[in-house]
Amino acid sequence: MNLIIVESPAKARTIKNFLGKDYEVIASKGHIRDLPKSRFGITIEEGTNHLVPAYSVAKENAAIVKEIKALASKADTIYIATDEDREGEAIGWHIAHAIKKDPEELPRIVFHEITKTAINHALENSRKIDMDMVNAQQARRMLDRVVGYKLSPLLASKIQKGLSGGRVQSSSLKIVVDREREIRAFVPEEYWTIDTFFKTDIEATLSVYDDKKMSKLSITNKDEASQIVKSVNGDTFVISKIETKQRKSSTPPPFMTSTLQQTASSKLGFSPQKTMMVAQSLYEGVKTPEGTTGVITYMRTDSLNMAAEAVSAVREAILNRFGEKYLPPEAKVYAKKSKGAQEAHEAIRPTMLEFTPEIAQKFLKADEIKLYRLIYERFMSCQMNDATFEQQSITFLGKNSTYRATGRKLIFDGFYALTGAEDKDKLLPTLKEGEKIELQSIQPEQHFTEPPSRYSEASLIKKLESEGIGRPSTYAPTVATLSGRTYVTIEKKQIVPTEMAFTVTELLEKHFANIVDSSFTANMEEKLDEVSEGKVDWQKLLSDFYTPFMEQVAEGKEKIISLKLAKPLGRNCPKCGEELLLRSGRFGNFVACSGFPKCKYTEQVDEEGNTVEVKVETSDEKCDKCGKDMIVKNGRNGKFLACSGYPECKNTKSLETGETKTSEIPCPDCGGKLVWKISRRGAFWGCENYPECKFISKFEPTTIKCKEEDCDGVVAERTYRNKEVYECVKCKTRTPREVEETEVEETKE
Repeated sequence: MNLIIVESPAKARTIKNFLGKDYEVIASKGHIRDLPKSRFGITIEEGTNHLVPAYSVAKENAAIVKEIKALASKADTIYIATDEDREGEAIGWHIAHAIKKDPEELPRIVFHEITKTAINHALENSRKIDMDMVNAQQARRMLDRVVGYKLSPLLASKIQKGLSGGRVQSSSLKIVVDREREIRAFVPEEYWTIDTFFKTDIEATLSVYDDKKMSKLSITNKDEASQIVKSVNGDTFVISKIETKQRKSSTPPPFMTSTLQQTASSKLGFSPQKTMMVAQSLYEGVKTPEGTTGVITYMRTDSLNMAAEAVSAVREAILNRFGEKYLPPEAKVYAKKSKGAQEAHEAIRPTMLEFTPEIAQKFLKADEIKLYRLIYERFMSCQMNDATFEQQSITFLGKNSTYRATGRKLIFDGFYALTGAEDKDKLLPTLKEGEKIELQSIQPEQHFTEPPSRYSEASLIKKLESEGIGRPSTYAPTVATLSGRTYVTIEKKQIVPTEMAFTVTELLEKHFANIVDSSFTANMEEKLDEVSEGKVDWQKLLSDFYTPFMEQVAEGKEKIISLKLAKPLGRNCPKCGEELLLRSGRFGNFVACSGFPKCKYTEQVDEEGNTVEVKVETSDEKCDKCGKDMIVKNGRNGKFLACSGYPECKNTKSLETGETKTSEIPCPDCGGKLVWKISRRGAFWGCENYPECKFISKFEPTTIKCKEEDCDGVVAERTYRNKEVYECVKCKTRTPREVEETEVEETKE
């Protein structure tokens, strides 16, 4: 009997199906030997300054170790078949030590896909455990233990209990905080655009005015815009140039871990953790017409390499399905984009092209088929011909201004035949050079520059990858850790740092600048890669970091002023009755309820800690809903009256009139009265029966029904791009608004 030891039970079941009675397959269920959880677990060897790990088998792993030992004692050959990356190599090495076997004597087998062919090929081509890869993992594990076990207690003692710091985590947090700093420091700049339409509805952009090239921010105020409009109005334009060029839309490369997470986030709405969980099941084995087998290759990879036989198979599939014109003369090869990409040898691809998404839909779960289709189509499209567009540019020349209009048309769909084109054609009418053309409309419009957007989970992973921070296996856990430690919150798919994130980052920037510096973290990753290649001694790497870092920690314990303040005041919270505490925050001291986060009551205090009474601007108005006093509040659209009984009563009124603005049109959903309301997101029409009725509309609705099928909404009258339109308050469909016949007759008279 031969024994194969893998990591996952699902993988063990799949492999067991491929092999006969001569093989037993068992799963270690991940790491079975590691640094202890309850103590530091690293000692310094006298004379060498080497860091020595004190590995142990955790209690919860004792049973599986006993079972592996029992099977190993009966086995003729024991194969280590853990994942082919540094983590998997180290797990195999730990398994050997845990069952009292010499790692050098155990054959190591590797594979990128869990198929019968791949497993048999691996068994025929075993090797020894790669100690360079094991040492690289040990170095990473011990670096993370040193930073985590020495930095986290310092943060907890100086700021707040429960905080943590980490080598990758802290530099990732600084990236998020730095972006928020940019947003807060951003000062909007005014600029104007001039929406110009020539006859036959050709939208054009001002490119030159008074011999000066124009950019997005060239027109900075209303006077400049009005001057241009005035000088252009009535001008005669000539089509001075028509250019037609061909442009190609290149095929995307196959997926690696980071791009799979990013694409699954944008197209499927999957979090990085969910993407990896679903991909894991597709890799380890799912039901297919051929039985249970892995249907994608290993999903933790930063490589774009593809097996020659897989490329040959996909080219044949493209030829059979789409024809010769969709197949390039030679196979496409993609270069790896991430530094040191060597944790795996292949990009993520399907293992069986005959297992199409159409067939897979009958076997896979809903989330599995979504991700599998994404991977399948990406792999097939990466070996198809590029899409080709015909791009047209028309230049309109006036007395002192030049406008340009651009359009494009898809002339060969290429890989879009599989994936579908994301951009629609923008066709321009047939015109001739030298032809005169008149303006149809010209309208200036005011804008303000926008601050940089916050990171999403996908864009943060893209940033970490570009900076060289972490590796494929760390992206999703890093994002999860930031959220789990309440350093960030996810709001509308955007990562928003909490005030605690600012406090922690500012302390680390001042006293541990190297830990939060992205270049330092990236350089450390490169050194770990060099350890795995046998170019750098792992113990030297550890000692070079350990000694100066521990000096930083010792200095921090003495010099860092404690920001931790939670002084009981001897008073109870007026809202929930819990004790009030004097706390310290990013903007100074404040009084807060000890029942936070359930109770968010706070009081402002002065520099001496005395409570400051917050002045409330009152009014003579009474709430017409509950009878309480109305108070003056500030909002995005200025001051307004709000009920002092908020949040129980959410009534608001206009400050100018003191009256609630209502519509003569009843609520389309329940027939109630529509009220003009103001919120932090702007003004809108809402139903008076909120929260029972949640109807809202930016524009005052009419009684005219939307003409779209399957839409029971009503439309509002509004102006869009200088045209009168109807816009549905539900589906947002816009249709031209014609002038009523009676109005035309009155005009003629």
